[in-house]
Amino acid sequence: MFNSLSDKLDKAFHVLKGHGSISEINVAETLKEVRRALLDADVNYKIAKDFTNRVKEKALGQNVLTTLQPGQLMVKIVKDELTQLMGGDAAGINLSESPSVILMSGLQGSGKTTFSGKLANFLKNKKTKKPLLVACDVYRPAAIDQLHVVGDQIGVEVYSDRENSDPVSLAKAGIAHAKANGYNVVIIDTAGRLAVDEAMMNEISNIHKAVNPQETLFVVDSMTGQDAVNTAKAFNDILNFDGVILTKLDGDTRGGAALSIKSVVNKPIKFIGTGEKMDAIDVFYPARMADRILGMGDVVSLVERAQEQFDEQEARKLQKKIAKNQFGFDDFLKQIQQVKKMGSMKDLVGMIPGAGKMVKDMDIDDDAFKHIEAIIHSMTPEERSKPAVINASRKKRIGKGSGTSVQEVNQLLKQFNQMSKMMKMMQGGGGRKMMQMMKNMPR
Repeated sequence: MFNSLSDKLDKAFHVLKGHGSISEINVAETLKEVRRALLDADVNYKIAKDFTNRVKEKALGQNVLTTLQPGQLMVKIVKDELTQLMGGDAAGINLSESPSVILMSGLQGSGKTTFSGKLANFLKNKKTKKPLLVACDVYRPAAIDQLHVVGDQIGVEVYSDRENSDPVSLAKAGIAHAKANGYNVVIIDTAGRLAVDEAMMNEISNIHKAVNPQETLFVVDSMTGQDAVNTAKAFNDILNFDGVILTKLDGDTRGGAALSIKSVVNKPIKFIGTGEKMDAIDVFYPARMADRILGMGDVVSLVERAQEQFDEQEARKLQKKIAKNQFGFDDFLKQIQQVKKMGSMKDLVGMIPGAGKMVKDMDIDDDAFKHIEAIIHSMTPEERSKPAVINASRKKRIGKGSGTSVQEVNQLLKQFNQMSKMMKMMQGGGGRKMMQMMKNMPR
């Protein structure tokens, strides 16, 4: 996501490299490239022009600090302006009522039904809510089935009534069911519609009036670029929605929707979808996204994801094992499982400052650990707990059983030994300090 834009902005800042000061000439040259990069990312021309005008005004209107090079100053100004362009601060979700009603709207094929499930999963696991999904798409034959499949996956009940073909009464019945059964959040999945379809737009307007939701969210496929922004405006004119959900940001998206939508509809992006799994949902933080666009990574999100998987009790057990030199491959396997739960590997690497550029053209498979897991699963319980017993004949058997070569088995054993030594060294206080830091970090 945003790889092309990141590259072009990086080239634009190179114009200022070597210049001792900012001048109208070198700023104009840089901003011409910045504007071109934004237009190539499918950002509306007026938004791109206004953006570069604001950056120019700020760049020429302040003295360059002696500690900053002109290029660094320009990056800082562009970062601040990108943050504002995308909304400034992260927008929360209104869950003040019980039950809180969330109405999902959007185009056909925008990923609305899947995201309804992701949102329910997020609210259940991160906000300790008891959500109910309500199936109000009476037009697409498989829509109700799809929502039930999603609900089963995440352990959330789905309210549906195949005998009822009126979305308005279905929505009201779903809310009544939630009140009667102790649900505190109701997520209403509506039919995908086209902005030009007047009857369908009137229908969602009627649902909106009937249920008076605390949150009306517009779900949009970020891969549709500028079209997504125009559609958002048409929906906002009818619904006056509260926020935007951008799906498929893990795909080949140029980023125009994320950069433009706030300026056009003056509504915040609240969540983003970053993959196919039910936990591939992130709160949208404009400042963090600006960092990622400019190749600065997103360490805060990376630490937050690590904290979600961080189990203090398990960490203490692990610490004792390391201290007694009992760290084995079963423990290593547990660590791999925790890393895998944090999200897609390419997304995680992109959060490391500077690493995004290195991996942008690499195909980092989510099954990157597959061969390592296969090797470990081919070991006997004794070999996993006491790797030192693994001799040449055992290596041959493990390689054959895991479909790998003896060289790959050797490589894993070497890496494991190096990691064990490093972890042992950290027991001198460094490991405890790191655990304490993780524990004390603001959540």
